[in-house]
Amino acid sequence: MADAYRKAGVDIDAGERLVRAISPLARTTARRGADADLGGFGGLFDLKAAGFQDPLLVSGTDGVGTKLKLAFATGRHDTIGIDLVAMCVNDVLAHGAEPLFFLDYFATGRLEEGVASEVIAGIAQGCREAGCALIGGETAEMPGMYAAGEYDLAGFCVGAVERADLLPRACRPGDLLVGLPSSGAHSNGYSLIRKLVAESGARLDAPAPFDASQSLADALLAPTRIYVKSVLPLVKNPDVRGFAHITGGGLTENVPRVFDASLAPRFDEASIPLPPLFDWLREVGKVSLDDMRRTFNCGIGGVLVVAEDGADRVLAALARGGEQPRVVGRLVKA
Repeated sequence: MADAYRKAGVDIDAGERLVRAISPLARTTARRGADADLGGFGGLFDLKAAGFQDPLLVSGTDGVGTKLKLAFATGRHDTIGIDLVAMCVNDVLAHGAEPLFFLDYFATGRLEEGVASEVIAGIAQGCREAGCALIGGETAEMPGMYAAGEYDLAGFCVGAVERADLLPRACRPGDLLVGLPSSGAHSNGYSLIRKLVAESGARLDAPAPFDASQSLADALLAPTRIYVKSVLPLVKNPDVRGFAHITGGGLTENVPRVFDASLAPRFDEASIPLPPLFDWLREVGKVSLDDMRRTFNCGIGGVLVVAEDGADRVLAALARGGEQPRVVGRLVKA
């Protein structure tokens, strides 16, 4: 039967080899509450062993979008898994939750073990950066569903937060908006990015038009930043009212998700100039600044809402955590 299935385009043996190859990667993500071993029908996590007393579970799921097309075009698959983890764990973090475990879904028309291993190695690296365990996943080989050499990715993360520490908290007029730098476009807006790159005639393997020290592919494939280690220690701080993960919709649409309709963000445009990548995209596509702000993170990957009288302490803690935070605005009455 396995030979018949192989003739139909599905190689069960290749799938089993991949599981054996990635099991050591999963074990590198083991943490308190999970041994991160693969092979069962489901993954287990022990909340008590992780030290929680009155936890709420927070879940998040996401993909990488058409950034995958750049991975296919360049043959570079080692960082796309970090993007996958980041998109999920940063969303969970927005509720003050510690990411606990992660599962991935990798689907392709024909399983290329080397490519799949690279992708999952990136997922394992992202899990280590986020402090969560890779406890399972699914690899699906589906002939005829995908173009040759292409695949799709989805991720699923579960975190937990003590009930008393749940974010967001009540926000007030005068609270400051503290921006955390992004590493680039992260994993949003790539349908537009790919269109603008094609129209510009720029080559992915050539020096970036806005930064000759790296290739355009390097700039566009820079993995999404994971903010867990710098932001999670601040969750219990009452001066921190909320955290917004800046994804699709940009600053314009994501920051207001942290507070109710009685408030509105007032951004200081001078404090959020477009980094070179985004300025180049704006010029190439003649994209308005409003559209840029609604499509891309424009250099700010996360925004904390912070009480004004506690801002100095929060900024100092973020700096100690390796961030380069800056105040980008404040809340006002709507």
